[in-house]
Amino acid sequence: MDAVSSSGLARTETDAGSEPLSALPSPWSAAYGSAGIRAELPPLRHRHLGEWIRERCRTFAQMDPRRAAFHCVMPNGMNGSLSFEQVDQASDAFAAYLRKDLGLQRGDRVAVQLPNSLGYPVAAFGVFKAGCVLVNTNPLYTEREMVHQFNDAQVKALVVVDLFADKLPAVLQQTAIQHVVVADVTAFFPAVPRALVRAVQKVWSRTLPPVRVPHQRLAAALEQGRQALARDPGLLDLSDLGPEDLAVLQYTGGTTGVSKGAMLTHANLLHNVQQMLAMGGAFMEEGRECVLTALPLYHVFAFTANLLGFLSIGARNVLVPSPRPVQNLQRAIENNPITWITGVNTLYNALLNEEWFLAYPPPHLKAAIAGGTALHAAVAQRWREVTGAPIAEGYGLTETSPVVSFNPLSGPARSAGIGIPVPGTAVRLVGEDGMPVGFGEPGEIQVRGPQVMQGYWNQPAETSRVFDGAWLRTGDVAVMEPDGFMRIVDRKKDMILVSGFNVYPNEVEDVIAQMPSVLEVAVIGVPDGAAGEAVQAYVVPNPGHEAELTEAAVVAYCRSNMTSYKVPRRVLVRTELPKTPIGKVLRRELRDEALQSGAGR
Repeated sequence: MDAVSSSGLARTETDAGSEPLSALPSPWSAAYGSAGIRAELPPLRHRHLGEWIRERCRTFAQMDPRRAAFHCVMPNGMNGSLSFEQVDQASDAFAAYLRKDLGLQRGDRVAVQLPNSLGYPVAAFGVFKAGCVLVNTNPLYTEREMVHQFNDAQVKALVVVDLFADKLPAVLQQTAIQHVVVADVTAFFPAVPRALVRAVQKVWSRTLPPVRVPHQRLAAALEQGRQALARDPGLLDLSDLGPEDLAVLQYTGGTTGVSKGAMLTHANLLHNVQQMLAMGGAFMEEGRECVLTALPLYHVFAFTANLLGFLSIGARNVLVPSPRPVQNLQRAIENNPITWITGVNTLYNALLNEEWFLAYPPPHLKAAIAGGTALHAAVAQRWREVTGAPIAEGYGLTETSPVVSFNPLSGPARSAGIGIPVPGTAVRLVGEDGMPVGFGEPGEIQVRGPQVMQGYWNQPAETSRVFDGAWLRTGDVAVMEPDGFMRIVDRKKDMILVSGFNVYPNEVEDVIAQMPSVLEVAVIGVPDGAAGEAVQAYVVPNPGHEAELTEAAVVAYCRSNMTSYKVPRRVLVRTELPKTPIGKVLRRELRDEALQSGAGR
């Protein structure tokens, strides 16, 4: 990928590390053979996502015109669906609206700020079909965060949920956004449930603020787009759009620093879908799967795995607007034949503490996929016991579209670890001296592959910093076994140095999580005058176990399971832990809080 965009990309692949992937040693090749995984990726059959989406939708519409492609379920069970044909036609209409009515050109950035809802695939697919660039945006962002992202991406149009329209006046005054399209969570629902939900939002919960800026409603935008297509059937010709063109600006903190836009091309995302299917496709039946999408689609995990990956096999995608509280998932799970679930450790742990889930786990479940953060061994074991289905952990980053590695679903089950690199991907582990480490030794994960981003949008210096030639420095530390299977040790920046010894929070958390009285746990390092740093743990008790979860109990348990320098010096009991929208525990916030309180002084 030598393409240089107008974004100021400063990366080439002409220096060390640019040898072909097929020439690199791959200790995991034997695992490919035993699991029936093809080591080589086939050539891409489509030039861009818009072309691929249209072909997939039409293929599955012909197989079963009535089958739902997307099914949105509210916490009270009210729901709505879109078939593959409806999604295809609606996204065509939205693309036409963007091109004709708004006058957007190929490469213009469109922000989509929607929760999981039927409007999301229509808007996102329409952006691709228009040849524009999708900027995924968290609906819960503050005004400050919205202004930063929209200005950095130079967004021209915004698709936003009406629940947070009160932020728009202040945001639009500080950005160059020219057009606003407003959608709601019940878009495309049947008339009666839609009216009921809207009435509750307006009258009972009063969560619908007035929209006080010039805007267009999604339904009206689609009608205008349909009319434009009727007048000009060739409006959506994208013959000049190619696989190396920019498709998505996915914002991330990266390995360090402020939020940056990872530039993901059409080829990056299409290859990553291929890679995921290479690892798990043998267990999936086209047109017969049903995936639960509780993680937000604006996050790269659910975006690629759920939205694109399961679209590729014609799955029914069950969308839940918000998984919090976790009881919001009950109707979606009970009323649909869920065969796959994607989630993070905290989501699976929360489900395992719900009586309704324990009493009636999904009977059709084939497997669960875990990512985003380390999966605790205690959670993985209990999940298998309760559901009878495996839970396979993978690893990835926003910068890799996101999947880098995954545990094969066939063969002996592994209790921990992130599996082997997906096909077409090379991974090396590098020590502090920049040299590869041996098997069983911790080293930073560095990645090469067709799913690796072009770079950070308008950040050539940051782009250069995270690349070593063609290798992406991830900032994550892992060990690799002789068969190529890997296990994350921790983030480099999260490592705790106690009297010269490395302590990895993931290891300490994994031990504490095995205590029956512990619901959630997070571990950080705090300053310590004698040892440099000390281990500090935060725990949330399981309901009914509040009295027995004490600092003394946690310390005693750790002493019996870990060497002394890894044992927490202090344990704080909390009612909850700070988390990201997908449920990753924010150690950074805990560290900031500890420093402000003078911990360790």
